[in-house]
Amino acid sequence: METCGAEVQKGNAPEERKLQRLFRNGEATRLIKRCNDFGAGGVSVAIGELADGLSIDLNAVPKKYEGLDGTELAISESQERMAVVVAKEDADAFLALAAKENLQACPVAVVQAEPRLQMHWNGKTIVDISREFLNSNGAPKHISVTVDKPEAFAPTPAVGFRETLEKMAEDLNICSKRGLSERFDSTIGAGTVLMPFGGKYQLTPIQAMVQKISMELKHTDDCSLMAWGYNPLISEKSPYHGAYLAVIESVSKLIASGASFEDVYLTFQEYFEKPGKEGRRWGKPLAALLGAFEAQKDLGVGAIGGKDSMSGSFEKLDVPPTLVSFAVTTAKTGDILSPETKASGHQLILIAAPRTSDGLPEASALIESFHKVASLRASGRAFACYTPGMGGILEAVMKMSFGNGLGFRFAEGWSLEALAQTRYGDFVVEVDRALDGETLLGEVTDRACLEYLGECVPLGDLLRRWEDRLEKVYPCNIETPADEVKTFSAPAERWPAPAVKTAKPRVLIPAFPGTNCEYDSARAVRDAGADAQIMVINNLTADGIARSVEAFARAIRDSQVIFIPGGFSGGDEPDGSAKFITAFFRSQAVREGVTDLLEKRDGLMCGICNGFQALIKLGLVPFGKIVDPDEHCPTLTFNTIARHQSRLVRTRVASNKSPWLRLTEVGDIYTVPISHGEGRFLAEEKMIREIAENGQIATQYVDLEGRATMDVHFNPNGSMQAIEGITSPDGRVLGKMGHSERIGQGLYKNVPGDYDICMFEAAVRYFR
Repeated sequence: METCGAEVQKGNAPEERKLQRLFRNGEATRLIKRCNDFGAGGVSVAIGELADGLSIDLNAVPKKYEGLDGTELAISESQERMAVVVAKEDADAFLALAAKENLQACPVAVVQAEPRLQMHWNGKTIVDISREFLNSNGAPKHISVTVDKPEAFAPTPAVGFRETLEKMAEDLNICSKRGLSERFDSTIGAGTVLMPFGGKYQLTPIQAMVQKISMELKHTDDCSLMAWGYNPLISEKSPYHGAYLAVIESVSKLIASGASFEDVYLTFQEYFEKPGKEGRRWGKPLAALLGAFEAQKDLGVGAIGGKDSMSGSFEKLDVPPTLVSFAVTTAKTGDILSPETKASGHQLILIAAPRTSDGLPEASALIESFHKVASLRASGRAFACYTPGMGGILEAVMKMSFGNGLGFRFAEGWSLEALAQTRYGDFVVEVDRALDGETLLGEVTDRACLEYLGECVPLGDLLRRWEDRLEKVYPCNIETPADEVKTFSAPAERWPAPAVKTAKPRVLIPAFPGTNCEYDSARAVRDAGADAQIMVINNLTADGIARSVEAFARAIRDSQVIFIPGGFSGGDEPDGSAKFITAFFRSQAVREGVTDLLEKRDGLMCGICNGFQALIKLGLVPFGKIVDPDEHCPTLTFNTIARHQSRLVRTRVASNKSPWLRLTEVGDIYTVPISHGEGRFLAEEKMIREIAENGQIATQYVDLEGRATMDVHFNPNGSMQAIEGITSPDGRVLGKMGHSERIGQGLYKNVPGDYDICMFEAAVRYFR
């Protein structure tokens, strides 16, 4: 507890992925009557809420930690577990489906007619409570509540154009969080419509998450949007105003991102100091809830669900009153707007609603603003949109400018105070030319600075302040090593051919514990014209592993391609990524199957990200066969930035000798998502020279000019010679870090680039 106290909420991504797979299976979900996830309260809540009458066998509950007694089993928190109710006659079928997904499942309770919650442990009944008592929440409680008068929450007056911008860029509430964002996989699922940071430099932060609706077999242009709103500086002065404006901010971010207002819903996350018996403390959540309720009534939108906590106190420290509003809706990918300014010569206009005497946007005028933004988007006049937040128009323009390195000149007539004031519910819209009656803010320029009344502040100075504020905590801009990097070119003269042709090759895709790209990979393969077979590898027992080895070896005989997808095998344990995958492939039956596929049937293999790590450790790249590793073998190790990297990078085709790259030309540049913590390619200089001469360096990380580089903004892991992908000597085996399977219409709309390297289509053509 002294060293791992925080781990009660630590997630287990591999187990979570297995649960997702099970709950995507219609055969399984149709058996479920009710379900609940484990969290605070453990068994007593997760299972206890499922039915009025329950008899729970605590001895049957799998222990996350050894030594737990009955009480601890009943209330201990445990993540990545689900409690489901199924009919008695369906229990065995459901358990079999769970086992198929490599999930541990077991019966732990029985629904009974008598409305009582009973728990049994070691042959004794240790809980026996009537449902009527539980539903009444015990004895009723009363408290007198006092709501304090709101304090003024106006921001500090602006003191000068440069000083205001610099102070704003360094503010913890406004500064860049890119180093934190890139630690999370932003492109998983191949449905990301807007990257977290956009523009050719990937620096303008988006204001709403936009993701395609997940579909396993089909394609869609429907997408979901979610945005949040909360200003702690306002909320600590007036919880009422803070909650009201949180709703306005969250909804406005959806509108700025291209959504319509007609179908918006909310949910709230609330967090307040421990109230005890103090009426003034109780007054803060009351005021916040009243503010949020008033905003819902004014906008005509409802909140669905939410989560609250009154435990935000530690000794003499209290959290500020916190009500975070999350707004959600749906749209079409074609409707989505990104916030980075697009072209020099365009203009920015302001759409603003008047304020009431309380300092809040006038509701009917605000809704009219929503419709104006939607009209500009529908007519094609809006190229970008941003709703100002804590830093007002200045913050909006600064962040809109970062993405493409474009400057901005403010029009005359604007006071610095008006530009810097907090303006929730307003919109800054990029148009080609402002029309009569529209409020002009100024003009986008190709001069990389922000200009106001003749004063010019370089964009680069602001960018450094904006990113340096958290650089020591979440690094982004580490120093580029002085290593000499060569841009390789080895065009193919001829390509290998298969021993047997087939019109529709079968691609075998193993899903190991931690694999999370199997659906993306299968969809990309199917779209290219192949038949995809996903096989879940079971490792819960020795017998399960043995059966998986046998089944996989049989499946290889019926397949033409093996595709090892990305993920975090074994939880991506330090310096051990892909260990289980390689151990599996080294088993005799699988090893013989792979050898037969490559050497006798001229089949293909590829591995992406985690799959590339496995191919490297197996020796399949660069040697073309499974070998025992030694100190001379290349490897993939920790990124030089010492953290996970998730972003888009540019890769250049250095050699197209592989059948996987036959549809490309040497020198072609493709943008590709990456998501890894161990992607740095290391090898002896002799090895790199040999594979370069043999045309086995398939792709390299390149900068905006198409040059191979060690710059961390383009080479995300510090790979030697900027190597992103390599092949076997004959090119039939390809390993690469970039997720070339994460492609589709309407994706990554805020980062320009060519995303489809056509490697799967090339593989299909190879067999025809």
